Amino acid sequence: MILLRSHIGSALRSARISQGRTLRDVAKSARVSLGYLSEVERGQKEASSELLNAICSALEISLGEVLLRVTAQVRTHEAPTLTVVDDAA
Repeated sequence: MILLRSHIGSALRSARISQGRTLRDVAKSARVSLGYLSEVERGQKEASSELLNAICSALEISLGEVLLRVTAQVRTHEAPTLTVVDDAA
């Protein structure tokens, strides 16, 4: 099962780490609690659109960029699995 919150959290964490920033720094900039941001990054909480925008702003990335990353991840997980059937058997 695909959980968008897991993919969104992963994209946010990846952006934060690539910037060399701490959870505390981003949480303060986004005006959310450190614990809440941690839960969002781990896919345990679904951020409202307002909080997601605040986190993206704190990371200086667009919501669209995050959603594009998430779309790519979801497509990878949705890729069909092909099975070869041997009619001769």
